[in-house]
Amino acid sequence: MLRVAVIGSGPSGVYTAQALVQQQAVPDVEVYVLDRLPCPYGLVRYGVAPDHEKIKSLQHTLRTVLEHPRVHFLGHVDVGTGGLDHAGLRRIFHAVVYCVGAATDRRLGIPGEELPGSRSATEFVSWYSAHPDAAAAGGFALGRSSAVVIGVGNVAVDVARILARAAGDLVPTDVPQPALEALAGSGVRDVWMVGRRGPTQAKFTTKELRELGALPGADVVVRPDELAMDPACGADPGALPAVVRRNVDVLREWSQRPVSPPDGPRRRIHLRFYLRPAELIGDARDGVRAVRFERTAPDGQGGVRGTGQYEDIEAGLVLRSVGYRGVAQPGLPFDAETGTVPNAEGRVLRDGTTCPGEYVAGWIKRGPTGVIGTNRPCAKQTVGSLLEDAPGLAGRELPEDPVAALRRAGQRPVPWPGWLGIEAAEAALGQELGRTTVKIPDWEGLLEAAQSGQ
Repeated sequence: MLRVAVIGSGPSGVYTAQALVQQQAVPDVEVYVLDRLPCPYGLVRYGVAPDHEKIKSLQHTLRTVLEHPRVHFLGHVDVGTGGLDHAGLRRIFHAVVYCVGAATDRRLGIPGEELPGSRSATEFVSWYSAHPDAAAAGGFALGRSSAVVIGVGNVAVDVARILARAAGDLVPTDVPQPALEALAGSGVRDVWMVGRRGPTQAKFTTKELRELGALPGADVVVRPDELAMDPACGADPGALPAVVRRNVDVLREWSQRPVSPPDGPRRRIHLRFYLRPAELIGDARDGVRAVRFERTAPDGQGGVRGTGQYEDIEAGLVLRSVGYRGVAQPGLPFDAETGTVPNAEGRVLRDGTTCPGEYVAGWIKRGPTGVIGTNRPCAKQTVGSLLEDAPGLAGRELPEDPVAALRRAGQRPVPWPGWLGIEAAEAALGQELGRTTVKIPDWEGLLEAAQSGQ
């Protein structure tokens, strides 16, 4: 028998477990999927916007894998705490695959970034997705009329859409009740989504972009002069990638639409380009009041240069959305420049030497690139490396009961029945509130519900 621990129950972790139990080369494989949270599914549960039901339905596919008889989910297992480190995992399992994603965000590195009201888009997503860590971090400054989202990727589009959407539209979703009530009381009327480069270099997909224009009660504002600044917008459309061409077509259409007056009842989403954040203006008492941007211009080499011209945009809330970043894992080497664990086809590298029994998959392996489906071939490659190493791994004697060994290491694992208890409690909460299933947003509530299911 080969006993494997997979650290992380998001798509990369579940795809790794799936590849391990579906292969035929080593038939007797037992997989233990460990997660710091008592809930599975990673970013599919805690990173997908609540109004994206189609993407969230991927949970059903992941669930099928986690219910496989040779796959065992154990939540509330925090590697690096309670006496459980990497060496401890290696004593309990023949091999360990880290699928921990990119757990933090990139910084802007500008003055004022630490002011109250300046947060990461990752934190905002965690808040409206009911991540239990977000409850401890507190809510968001929604009392002022203007909010700025720095970045032009799909996460930036998501948070801009949630800020501009009527809270009543979110009632049928699983958004936690405290976030729903805060959004219902929001004073934000203008949402600014700002990129330092041009529209043809934006990272959002056309489907996500079009959703902004479909919001009832909101207008999308695009400046024709900023579209004209992008040399590629005036080039032969056939020379552009298909997604970029479609994005430009949508933006050009929006730039020609009439816009409701600022004092009207509709909210407005402003898409701005060629503006680089230079400073957040405000003070420690009142928080952020505005963002100072420097106008940029194409440098002729695919980048931008500063022009020395500045523009201030008022904002009581600033959300940076400029990329994710991996963090070092206890006991593993780490490349701080790339935010990844050094590896060769998934095998961890220590001083350039592969380490059989130690593996990575997903964003901690390759960096925060690709879509959810990209994790499947990534996981298969790592599992292929693990299976090649299997003859030298499987002979080592291990503790008979890995769950008991984890408890001896100071952990309090939540098994699959505990997760089912959380699901039942969230369904009951939704019924109590007159809604559908509603997520439990705090650690205490999750663990209490998990206990009821065991």
